Amino acid sequence: MNIPEIINAQKAFFKTQQTKNVAYRLQLLKALKAEIIANEDAIYTALNNDFKKPKFESFLSEYGLVISALNLSIKNLKKWAKPQRVKASILMFSSKDYIYNEPYGTVLVIGPWNYPFLLALEPLIMAIAAGNTVILKPSELTINTSNLIEKIITKVFPETVVKTIQGGVDTSTELLAQRWDYIFFTGSVPVGKIVAKAAAKHLTPVTLELGGKSPCIIDQTVNLKLTAKRIVWGKFLNGGQTCVAADYVIVHKAIKNDFVEALITEIKNAYGENVEFSEDFPRIINEKNTKRLANMLNGANILYGGNVAINKCYVSPTLVAVNDMNTPLMKEEIFGPILPILTYETETDIENIIWHYEKPLAFYIFSNNKTFVENTLAKFEFGGGVVNDLLIHLANHKLPFGGVGHSGIGAYHGKHGFDTFTHKKAIVKRGNWIDPPVRYAPYSSKKFKLLKTMFKWFG
Repeated sequence: MNIPEIINAQKAFFKTQQTKNVAYRLQLLKALKAEIIANEDAIYTALNNDFKKPKFESFLSEYGLVISALNLSIKNLKKWAKPQRVKASILMFSSKDYIYNEPYGTVLVIGPWNYPFLLALEPLIMAIAAGNTVILKPSELTINTSNLIEKIITKVFPETVVKTIQGGVDTSTELLAQRWDYIFFTGSVPVGKIVAKAAAKHLTPVTLELGGKSPCIIDQTVNLKLTAKRIVWGKFLNGGQTCVAADYVIVHKAIKNDFVEALITEIKNAYGENVEFSEDFPRIINEKNTKRLANMLNGANILYGGNVAINKCYVSPTLVAVNDMNTPLMKEEIFGPILPILTYETETDIENIIWHYEKPLAFYIFSNNKTFVENTLAKFEFGGGVVNDLLIHLANHKLPFGGVGHSGIGAYHGKHGFDTFTHKKAIVKRGNWIDPPVRYAPYSSKKFKLLKTMFKWFG
């Protein structure tokens, strides 16, 4: 069956109305949960085989979050899907007004390679919870995880509800050429632009979860040891291949040297003197990306690390002093275990650095100065942020996760994910027991005066 035939089959099944049945959706979600639990160890193995991701990180940042998303959806789906009554306008007396939660139809979900299980499955879960049919395109770079995802999906879902389609750029291009009811893409900004262009041809709504250069500001009021420990964890988790990792830090000039020493100490505490032999430090996804990171380090002022083994897809945790925002490290998102360190003395310095780049996906500030924190959070635009830590805003399903500007369009997580894949349909149920004559012709000055009064008091 070719791609257009698969899509047409899903569209035909969607028209049967079966996916709009909440009980059917719950049945699918429960079956998916059971199959994922049955494959827990296989998931850890696949992720380790793809880029030596440790079991602890695989649970923390992938498996555990997927199970949490399933639990949340199963527990709350009946409430989420129920029509919501809203207060009616007195101008349309008498009526009862509602918002109906309607699935879009057949959606395309394209997953990335950096969190290949989580970022393929979580959007899928929310799309199914909302009542859609789904074509899932996992990353071709994490073949072990993608094969396992396909195996799980095939066992749980009929192809008319969910179908996994694997392949490279040619497959993605063919998928994007089709007409969809919704597209959900996670990946880089350049590819996000390609997705947006393809979607625009058919006026298809999209969610784009992208990235960018996410800053981390550190002022003089911080506890350096604790700050360094949290930054080392958040920056080097997943080998630095995290869209919301701190892409660079801006540290006050007066504490830069002490901060660098604290970072080095915490890197050694986490991964040992020789990080290459640590089982807790993942590898870069492939040789191509390893070479890309190695090229970024050419001519760099390396303060620590800088060890690269391209044939092993290894780049060590690396600290680099940066004085020029036009160096290769600062021209694009790094997406690896390299941390540029810039300094500031005034808030104007911070502005000049951050406003040099597009609006970031994430924003971090370490400070005990509440005024400085609040002013900084209000000043800059970004997707989401954390004060005195990294990454943890992703952990609360009540917070929307998404970018702004070049870092993305739309948001998801928890109920926000259900809403992303749901069209909010406005419904007014008008009563027949009374029918005020003011709106009907023939019009008169008396009616016009009454109309203006109604808008003044009730509009």
